Amino acid sequence: MVPGSPYSGAKRLLIGSRVDAEGSFGLIITPGVETSPALLMTAPRLPHLPRTVKRHGAAAREHTMNDLFGGAKSPPPSQRGAKQRTEMNEDDYSAKDIEVLEGLEPVRRRPGMYIGGTDENALHHLVAEILDNAMDEAVAGHATVIDLTLDPGNTVTIRDNGRGIPIDPHPKFKNLSALEVILTTLHSGGKFAGKAYATSGGLHGVGSSVVNALSATMEVEVARNRVLWRQSYARGKPMTPLIEVGAAPNRRGTQIRFTPDEEIFGRLNFSPARLYRLCRSKAYLFRGVQIRWKCDPSLLKNSGKEDIPAEATLHFPGGLRDSLADDIGETTLAIPQIWSGEADMKGDGQKETQTGGRVEWALAWLDGADGFVHSYCNTVPTPLGGTHEQGFRAALLKGLRAWGEQRGNKRAAAITAEDIMGSLAAKLSAFVREPQFQGQTKEKLTSPEAVRLVESAMRDRFDHFMAGDPAGADNLLAYVIERAEERIRRREQKDTPRKSATRRLRLPGKLADCSSENAAETELFLVEGDSAGGSAKQARRRENQAVLPLRGKILNVASASADKLRQNQELKDLIEALGCGVGERFDIARLRYGRVIIMTDADVDGAHIASLLMTFFYRELPELVRRGHLYLAQPPLYRLTQGATSRYAMDDAELDRLMKSGFKKTGKIEVSRFKGLGEMPPAILKDTTMDPARRVLLKVLTPPEDRVRTGELVESLMGKKPELRFQFIQDNAPRAGDLDI
Repeated sequence: MVPGSPYSGAKRLLIGSRVDAEGSFGLIITPGVETSPALLMTAPRLPHLPRTVKRHGAAAREHTMNDLFGGAKSPPPSQRGAKQRTEMNEDDYSAKDIEVLEGLEPVRRRPGMYIGGTDENALHHLVAEILDNAMDEAVAGHATVIDLTLDPGNTVTIRDNGRGIPIDPHPKFKNLSALEVILTTLHSGGKFAGKAYATSGGLHGVGSSVVNALSATMEVEVARNRVLWRQSYARGKPMTPLIEVGAAPNRRGTQIRFTPDEEIFGRLNFSPARLYRLCRSKAYLFRGVQIRWKCDPSLLKNSGKEDIPAEATLHFPGGLRDSLADDIGETTLAIPQIWSGEADMKGDGQKETQTGGRVEWALAWLDGADGFVHSYCNTVPTPLGGTHEQGFRAALLKGLRAWGEQRGNKRAAAITAEDIMGSLAAKLSAFVREPQFQGQTKEKLTSPEAVRLVESAMRDRFDHFMAGDPAGADNLLAYVIERAEERIRRREQKDTPRKSATRRLRLPGKLADCSSENAAETELFLVEGDSAGGSAKQARRRENQAVLPLRGKILNVASASADKLRQNQELKDLIEALGCGVGERFDIARLRYGRVIIMTDADVDGAHIASLLMTFFYRELPELVRRGHLYLAQPPLYRLTQGATSRYAMDDAELDRLMKSGFKKTGKIEVSRFKGLGEMPPAILKDTTMDPARRVLLKVLTPPEDRVRTGELVESLMGKKPELRFQFIQDNAPRAGDLDI
């Protein structure tokens, strides 16, 4: 979960409510099990659902009627008093209000800036940081064995037989050892100048200190020059001085034992399976290291189907070739061989310079299966790819085109990287001096020189590989050309849903469409009014998110005639934008968006508009609902700010909870209420409501077993017979909670 965001995950749904002076009711899509569906009438706003999503990635659950009703109260501004001020007088803002965070305080205050969050991924990132430091010792030629042990109590111990962290006084901090400086100071370490390490995965100099800051306890042992030293820490602060334990004639290296702080990570525990896979991947990446894995057997009882050993020695002389063979297993290969290799690239004067480095790879083309690329830089996984993958693709593309030209095959000129990579399974590892990553979690390599390094390392060797096996190279070329021609045929013959819909329909002028033609990844946001539409258009991802502003409250199709439906401009615009038609002309294959998301204000008027839209989809486009294409966005109602920290609340209950425990005990908390999406800054709208990584979407569903009951309920609440609504109110009024109508 992204730090600072109160949302994570996605939920299934039921649906909403509204009674106005004209007797128009909100729609209920899925009746509950334990309580009467009538209770939904009194639920003032869907975002006021009780919050059940845990802060660190717990699975969302399906809601019943009780979940909707739950005592949530809609907060009219009049009940909250006069508008709270969000600006301070100049006299109230002085030097004393400027807070300076020293040492490791910034890490504990905002861990997301350093490890990407406080969820399970961030927890395991702590282990990766310490293990990367040990791997740096091995890659530099100073260590051959690394031990990783997982003990009860969520405690991890990592030990190497490298040189050991220096324990002599630091030149800049005369009264501190180098060990204490490294563990208590951000951006310290032996990897910046490039003298101690030619290539390093722990470049930022924050790894060990961040782990120390976010650990309840940390104990470090260093064996140097046949002497063992020890120092203990708690939440980033030294609890003991550096102590000389005694002689250690048969030991060298560093051992770090730490337990993550529950104040930061809650009750999250390390996954033995995940740590074991991490150890295996590191052992594959560097042939010269032996990683010894050990886990307390009591922790393996819940490992599921994965066969995780209590102890194992991981050493793979075949490197990435062994790793790729293990991943693809018995999968049939289009070209029956794995091509692997490695290259040490030197700079001028045969000395490794900033443009030098080492590259290792293993790849194979799969027959009838989707490919993958797992890349690494200095043994650090880069799941988002980066510049080393760009060089990888360039080497293969240029090499195959050159081979086709050499063989006189003119069709090779049509090959693209997409044709090569589509069914390619590959492992790529690059060792680069002073790598640049995107973000502290290092998921993407951005070093420009990595493009040239990898392309230079692989291109010449790829040419030699094909020249050494002309028949195999011809087969590979023919296979890739076939994929290229198939791609061209699809482009020429297939009328893509978006282009065909655009030709057949006059799309509404106010529709801000997206550029992607892949309906499975596109989203259409339905918003109320041009003001909200303007904010949404600025906040969206133009590639796959479209925005259609609707004017006011749309027609209640459950009580309107067919003529009125055909004449309603807002609904006509919506139908045209969707592209799939209605009634007898409905064709789900022509739907232009994978998700249709109703995004209305976090108030009762917004809930009413959402209810009317859901009525339209339920009546006119039921197949979209049944197939799970309809969603509700969940914008926040409040913003709470204390200093530079902001949090968002969806209802009064969450507001009260955040006021009590979401901020520091001291300092003023400013609360502002969003009047509507149109007044919400685009950046906030994006972070809280539209960004797939942070938002919550409620999926609108109609369970098959309740379709008859749902239809009757929709007719009662939204149809033409007021006596049914009156009876509904009489039957359920005693069970109603606070109404905001």
